Amino acid sequence: MSALDVRSQAGHMGPEFRWMVLGGFRSPAVEPGHGATLEEINQHWDWLEQNLLHTLSVFDNKDDIASFVKGKVKALIAEETSSRLAEQEEEPEKFREALVKFEARFNFPEAEKLVTYYSCCCWKGRVPRQGWLYLSTNHLCFYSFFLGKELKLVVPWVDIQKLERTSNVFLTDTIRITTQNKERDFSMFLNLDEVFKIMEQLADVALRRLLDNEGFDLDPGLQEPSQITKRMEEKRRDLEARAQNEFFRAFFRLPRREKLHAVLDCSLWTPFSRCHTAGRMFTSDSYICFASKEDGCCKVILPLREVVSIEKMEDTSLLPNPIIVSIRSKMAFQFIELRDRDSLVENLLTRLKQVHADHPVRYDTSRDEDMSREQIKISLWNDHFVEYGRTVCMFRTEKIRKLVAMGIPESLRGKLWLLFSDAVTDLAAHPGYYGNLVEESMGRCCLVTEEIERDLHRSLPEHPAFQNETGIAALRRVLTAYAHRNPKIGYCQSMNILTSVLLLYAKEEEAFWLLVAVCERMLPDYFNHRVIGAQVDQSVFEELIREQLPELAEHMKDLSALASISLSWFLTLFLSIMPLESAVNVVDCFFYDGIKAIFQLGLAVLEANAQGLCGSRDDGQALMVLSRFLDHIKNEDSPGPPVSSHHAFFSDDQEPCPVTDIADLIRDSYEKFGDQSVAQIEHMRCRHRIRVLQGHEETTKQNVLRVVIPEVSVLPEDLEELYDLFKREHMMSCYWEQPRPVAPRHDPSRPYAEQYRIDARQFARLFQLVSPWTCGAHTDILAERTFRLLDDNMDHLIEFKAFVSCLDIMYNGEMNEKIKLLYRLHIPPGDTIDYQKQLKQMIKDLAKEKDKTEKELPKMSQREFIQFCKTLYSMFHEDPEENDLYQAIATVTTLLLQIGEVGQRGSSSGSCSQEGGEELQASAPSPEQDSVFADADTGKGPQEPPAFPEEAQGGWTVSLEHILASLLTEQSLVNFFEKPLDIKSKLENAKINQYSLKTTEMSRQSQPELKLSDL
Repeated sequence: MSALDVRSQAGHMGPEFRWMVLGGFRSPAVEPGHGATLEEINQHWDWLEQNLLHTLSVFDNKDDIASFVKGKVKALIAEETSSRLAEQEEEPEKFREALVKFEARFNFPEAEKLVTYYSCCCWKGRVPRQGWLYLSTNHLCFYSFFLGKELKLVVPWVDIQKLERTSNVFLTDTIRITTQNKERDFSMFLNLDEVFKIMEQLADVALRRLLDNEGFDLDPGLQEPSQITKRMEEKRRDLEARAQNEFFRAFFRLPRREKLHAVLDCSLWTPFSRCHTAGRMFTSDSYICFASKEDGCCKVILPLREVVSIEKMEDTSLLPNPIIVSIRSKMAFQFIELRDRDSLVENLLTRLKQVHADHPVRYDTSRDEDMSREQIKISLWNDHFVEYGRTVCMFRTEKIRKLVAMGIPESLRGKLWLLFSDAVTDLAAHPGYYGNLVEESMGRCCLVTEEIERDLHRSLPEHPAFQNETGIAALRRVLTAYAHRNPKIGYCQSMNILTSVLLLYAKEEEAFWLLVAVCERMLPDYFNHRVIGAQVDQSVFEELIREQLPELAEHMKDLSALASISLSWFLTLFLSIMPLESAVNVVDCFFYDGIKAIFQLGLAVLEANAQGLCGSRDDGQALMVLSRFLDHIKNEDSPGPPVSSHHAFFSDDQEPCPVTDIADLIRDSYEKFGDQSVAQIEHMRCRHRIRVLQGHEETTKQNVLRVVIPEVSVLPEDLEELYDLFKREHMMSCYWEQPRPVAPRHDPSRPYAEQYRIDARQFARLFQLVSPWTCGAHTDILAERTFRLLDDNMDHLIEFKAFVSCLDIMYNGEMNEKIKLLYRLHIPPGDTIDYQKQLKQMIKDLAKEKDKTEKELPKMSQREFIQFCKTLYSMFHEDPEENDLYQAIATVTTLLLQIGEVGQRGSSSGSCSQEGGEELQASAPSPEQDSVFADADTGKGPQEPPAFPEEAQGGWTVSLEHILASLLTEQSLVNFFEKPLDIKSKLENAKINQYSLKTTEMSRQSQPELKLSDL
């Protein structure tokens, strides 16, 4: 029994005994061990006395002893963890048993895969419920059976609005799950860090896959159901690999398509320090990368297309397991201490051969001969190139960061932007690509090109380069070509400003590839319809303000005002709100350090203006303070004349604002706020992405309800429940039906009311759950007819508004409206009448003011009339007045048949119905008719309804007016259609049964396959 179990049973909330290693004045204390009992803590101490303490005498000072003890304890923990994982690998029976319990307790379809499970407590107020937490691919589930009470919780990951570690009055560390209406705390985990990390990863995967499918490619290992049928530890490793892959791409700012293959500890020879630097090698599809263990010491990016050879050297005691990577610019990189060197080299050579086959290398011997033109900065950069390299494969160290912060020389700026962003690799790998895009895209006219044309003359209008058609034409070609390349982004405002600056320092094709690097790698999800990436970074920026500038955060309670001001800083990299000659220095830092440079510069701007911001009375004055400051940032080293941003606004009677040098501001930003690592920023992004995406979902929901509420009689709270059911139905199909074309059903770029749509099968399930017109076995046929009526554009999908409009008639419409809807449902498709418009018109005419211009509905044939009557018979089944209703509908049916025969004799000049015709149930529909209108319900009520007449082959018809007038003659029928219906009970049952109905359907669908596989 573990210490946690002992403590839990004893009722204690923390360890009773602990011992600590005290650090110095600046060093925190370390807690190597604790226990619930004195015996347990003494056992730990005895082990350390026997295995550790006697070795400490070899050290000379306390710092070395403390470092050794910390390292030893960490190693023991790592060894214990790995042995525990190995034990779980060798004994999968526990996981298999947990899987059986998970399936039995929650009754999910087989496609819902369990990832891991934990013993823990779920808190309800001050009462803990001990039980089991199950984490699956799409849900967080908790089960407890305590004192005869069973508790089940099922929370879809997409419903989680906040996931955080917190504390309460009883426990110092809990995990809090926040959904729309509830907060739930989970605690008493043996390894809370591990649980929280897996929760974050699963929530991030689910949210980005299901809510933000735009531009996000899920790793196949987590997407394919066949790949998820693994043991628990393999699934954990899949999640860890995915997180590591995302960190790799973010840290080195590589394309999203890059897949990480291996991460290896090694050392790299760094000639500038004349020693081997310890770090890690990362290998992917098209790159070999290196990062030193000491943050910022050294970073290297080697595109495989730049690599000439990869060779193994002789293994010696001084150079264990070395390899040499030679590149085109006659540089070589020596890596040592590589485990499994032979396999690594073999894999790298295979990928190198593939890369060179896909993109043949073209050697350029004329490059970089015209670089040494500008005075002091040029000389410094040339010296740096000699020592560290001058291609994309250069050593990236703290020294180069300092050179970048000083400002890149004008003549080198474009080339270094290409190198730092690795756009030079894309440029070399795609010869002729840009020219072909320009040919394909120019001359086309669409909404995107209209937006581009509108913004062309707003792009740096004060700069001479864009005061003539030559510059405008180049800008037009780059923006149009990119919109053609990436229609998901197309064109977004602020892209014009960024591209204009790129064209000032790079050739047209180079500017295109720089734009690709910024939009698709360096600022992911910034330039799309919802600017999710920018909003996530604004949320991260708010958190950094609270951490780094607490006094400012305390004064400005609502930091969203600052976020709205700083949004343009991130979208345009300060180009729109700072003089151009100063802003390009910011862009220099951005291309070298990525978004981290914008975060730290934003913090430096706020710190410089903290006094003015704290004294501002409102958001407008705060905006004025920041705008005046940013407009007076100068670049003393700029060789060209100053170009004002023209974005600041202040009156002439204000005091002149002091001038700030951009180099000083950038230096301060690195010194004061440069300690944020890429890993920390990516972790914060992951956490805030949940909140931002859920905020978008809530906005979508409220806007849909705002549109629908005035048009229906359903109460707002019931509409909200219906929306949740509608969205959950869409989500369940995304969970468990693979492969699933999610994009056509959830498109964030569409209007709010059309973002979520469902198909016929999903509609049928919802119809069965919430419709008052349930007809036994006939329900599916009626649901399909209703779907056909609502699917006005014939794309086999309907949105929420159409779904609710139909339900509103069923629940709240008057009798003539309900009969009219039933009448339309039994007219086969193919007529020229727009049924959807008629349905909307009928909703608007609730006051009974019939639109005289409305087209007359076609008359119903005898075959359609018989189907109409069968639907009514099915609807009356199990009604308390069932017998009276059967008798009434029989009377009405007889009357209407006689009316139809009279009309038939009049229209056919005495021709009579053909006798001996086939029964409707046996008749074969014509090829152009839909099967829905050929099928008949064979189910009977408890009282056998009268036999339906044989179908006439002549011109037998009956109109809506005839049917409505006949039904009004029977009071029992009038009472049936006018009695009040309660939607709330249906909604409550639907929330309970929605999952089980889906599971039952999937089980029924899989049964034939199981039988075949058993043969």
